[in-house]
Amino acid sequence: MSKLAGVLAGLLVPAFLLTATVVTPATAQDKAKAKMEKKAAGKVMIKEITKNDKVRVYEATLKPGDEAPSMERPFRVIRYLTAGAIQRTYPDGKKDTLKFKAGEVRVQDRATYSAKNVGKTTVHLYVVQPM
Repeated sequence: MSKLAGVLAGLLVPAFLLTATVVTPATAQDKAKAKMEKKAAGKVMIKEITKNDKVRVYEATLKPGDEAPSMERPFRVIRYLTAGAIQRTYPDGKKDTLKFKAGEVRVQDRATYSAKNVGKTTVHLYVVQPM
């Protein structure tokens, strides 16, 4: 019986050491991934659907509190897939809040502003922009 215990111990110890060396790098990768996701929080997620020389179509997602940087936004057509509220801040400091319902479609002229989701829900936009 003692020989059997010695053989089992001889097999199990290397198995545990091998497991520890495999699990440790995976844990480090998970921590690095979580850290990167944390840094990305607060920014608008853009998913480009199609783009060619005539049109660009994309979907934008803003979680509550997410902000889009101040930039010149071209003429575009927006369909609001979910209801929500977006606060725009213009270069001169003026602010306005745009409230919309799910399914609503609006035509937006060229303008420069930053946008922030000031609502309590995640906002999904479907945007068509002529090139």
